[in-house]
Amino acid sequence: MTTNATTPKSAPEPVLRMDGSRPLSAERVAELSAFCDRVEQTGPRAVALVHVTGAPGAAWTDGLGVQLVNKWERALRRLERLDVVTVAVADGECGGPALEALLATDYRVATGTVRLVVPVHDQGAWPGMAVYRLANQAGLAATRRAVLFGTPITATEALAARLVDEVVADAGTALARAALLAGRFDGPELAIRRRLMLEATTTSFEDALGSHLAACDRMLRRTAAEVTV
Repeated sequence: MTTNATTPKSAPEPVLRMDGSRPLSAERVAELSAFCDRVEQTGPRAVALVHVTGAPGAAWTDGLGVQLVNKWERALRRLERLDVVTVAVADGECGGPALEALLATDYRVATGTVRLVVPVHDQGAWPGMAVYRLANQAGLAATRRAVLFGTPITATEALAARLVDEVVADAGTALARAALLAGRFDGPELAIRRRLMLEATTTSFEDALGSHLAACDRMLRRTAAEVTV
């Protein structure tokens, strides 16, 4: 990845630690929502860092209701659409909420110990929106065994499928790599391109053209304004 380096912000970047071994709860939803609140209060060149690890146990769906799942999915969608760069650092097994948060970020750095796991229940793998994101981001062939049978995706496989962007030696190196991204991108501009990309698979060319032209016009106007300053 090639970027133009700028001076990073001096203020600490927002950090969320997502432990996939903890059961999904209203508290987890509130934690993610509060993190998004903090991120939205930062500058446009902030980087939101999400540290993910852990996978659910066998009984993780006990007491879980679809209303809570809906709130969780909406919070993840908010994370996915933030007006800043979102970076995930993944270590060890990542399943459940950890995997779902990873798949909602822009750039992903993993250690060599990473295994991406779709949690398996007696009735099959969990059919949440991680299935949707896995299939859309890596394709059916690369994710079929994980989605249908809960087969873990290794770090090497995740890199080949572009589910992660880098594999490094350890968590410390992963955090250092993530820190290098701080301040290098304009968050709102990145968010526009992210939205265009996410909509590309479900929008016809004719319907998408207006949004793309508007984004091009915005960029040209900003470039012209910078030249005249």
